[in-house]
Amino acid sequence: MNDLYWLPRLAEWTQSLAKLEATPWNGGSAELVRLAGHRMTLPELLRLDRAAAKILNSLSPQTGLESVRLALLGTATLDHLLPGVRAGALRRRLAAACYTTPFGQYRQEIETPDSGLAQFRPEAVLFSFDPSYLAGEQPLDALEAQLASLWTSCQERFRSRIIQQTFLPSAPAILGENEHRFPHSLAARIAEFNWRLRSLADRHGVTLLCVDQWASRTGLDFWRDDLLWHRAKQDIGPRAAILYGDLVGRILGSLWGKSAKCLVLDLDNTLWGGVAGDDGLTGIKLGQGGGTGEAFVAMQQYCRKLASRGIILAVCSKNEESVARKIFSQHPEMVLRLDDVACFVANWEPKPDNLRQIARALNIGLDALVFADDSPFEREIVRTNLPMLHVPELPEEAAFYPRCLADAGYFEGMAITSDDLARTRQYGENSKRAELQASASDLPAYLRSLDMELRWANFDEVSLQRITQLINKTNQFNLTTRRYTEEQVRSLIGDPSALTLQLRLTDRLGDNGIIAIVIGRLDAAGDLRIDTWLMSCRVFGRTVEHATLNILAAHAREMGATRLMGDYRPTEKNAIVAQLYASLGFEPLAASDAGSQWHMRLDRETTLPTFVRVKAPDTSLTPS
Repeated sequence: MNDLYWLPRLAEWTQSLAKLEATPWNGGSAELVRLAGHRMTLPELLRLDRAAAKILNSLSPQTGLESVRLALLGTATLDHLLPGVRAGALRRRLAAACYTTPFGQYRQEIETPDSGLAQFRPEAVLFSFDPSYLAGEQPLDALEAQLASLWTSCQERFRSRIIQQTFLPSAPAILGENEHRFPHSLAARIAEFNWRLRSLADRHGVTLLCVDQWASRTGLDFWRDDLLWHRAKQDIGPRAAILYGDLVGRILGSLWGKSAKCLVLDLDNTLWGGVAGDDGLTGIKLGQGGGTGEAFVAMQQYCRKLASRGIILAVCSKNEESVARKIFSQHPEMVLRLDDVACFVANWEPKPDNLRQIARALNIGLDALVFADDSPFEREIVRTNLPMLHVPELPEEAAFYPRCLADAGYFEGMAITSDDLARTRQYGENSKRAELQASASDLPAYLRSLDMELRWANFDEVSLQRITQLINKTNQFNLTTRRYTEEQVRSLIGDPSALTLQLRLTDRLGDNGIIAIVIGRLDAAGDLRIDTWLMSCRVFGRTVEHATLNILAAHAREMGATRLMGDYRPTEKNAIVAQLYASLGFEPLAASDAGSQWHMRLDRETTLPTFVRVKAPDTSLTPS
């Protein structure tokens, strides 16, 4: 765990980095991401960090990585943690620029208008306090208020996302095993404050980095060296730098929409013991009464829990499909059932080809897939052919599979919404829609047969969490890919100059959930500028964008706008909407490598044809 055991080793790691350093244009950021995705020692981490700084600075802005500005503020020395943080971000295809204040100067830098922190303009701020912050007699309520004030200041001044690190339980006990009965001891105050941080962070929309939980599992000595604390004021020690950096990287990945969406599962010796084709329905190891069978039950239970929080499950197995499906439908000890699997591929084709098929069927990127397979041979073939996939190095014993997937943090999330809970059902309904489309005589006939209804509403508190989640995770149909915190989204509610739309699509096969978000801002010239327009990949190609523009234009006219203005800002993933404005009747204004600008006059009524029936709001779009 301490060395990121779920990542594979690369025998030629050092040679590969040396080659990249010699010819940085040959592979560039993609090769940096590949190397960061392998286990490494601390000296190797430092070498990778130095190489990354030179290579990324020498490349053009279009590096294939999304940039993030992260400030680390706190009471301890933090600079030694930055290489690990940057490597953790690279694993999520993020280029992290990091800033730390002079020692102990975090409050002054927050409050001074022209400080280095203000000039850095952090998009995310990580507060890392050592336990001395809680020393003394000050009531914990007062410390809560101080901390919340720091969060609010950064949210308001920098419009930053806030990450709060919990406190390491490093104070020695005074009373012993029942330390909680001595509430004035530092150890007891740390334990209580860490507990209180959970609800305080929830109330303020703050993300937690729970190093206290990790210290309870990996050991406090791994995280902190008392000698280095006294000599260098390092609360988090160098031994923990690689793991700490990965924890920060996965949180940044979640905030910037880089978390994986789908767990693709092999079958034989991954979901059950043995080989279905050889051992048959009664011969595989699965179920109570034996350690091996129980371990595979636990694995399936974990996968089903992931599905219950919104992670898509798929199957990719070298098997006869009928044999594999029979086990799902007939084995009495199977926890997972066919209804839990959104895409089932079992054949004898190469697994990289099948994984591409799964990504196409689910309409998600290959980098949104995590592939779990017990076979080192298959894992390496997939890594070689599809380096953007996440392929954990599963332990030899199935009993450790769930822990490995959890420790790896591929599916890091900030919260669970009602749409997350319905995701498996929604993707199953999408499969039915695909079958219906294949049987229809033409596309218009298929779209008419869906009987689609689009309900819209302005932003509200009830749907705020889902709206923020969509803004921060949607990458393909997203014209500007701007990211906003929950507080920033909340500030738009009731703003007379802001136009906000959340749209929910239903059809005769089911409820797709909230699938589109629009944010517009009216300026003094009478232009309604489309700040954000995004839509779920699940509803591509159904003329929902036409209906959305009709709603948007009507609202803009009501606000007194005479023109719609839209920007397209290209990213690695949103090429699909590069010509969206042109297809909807907008006229071009300007274009450059940084994107294009478009406008549409509103002085004449224009309604685009659509197969979607629009319904005005009467209640919140989020189900209770």
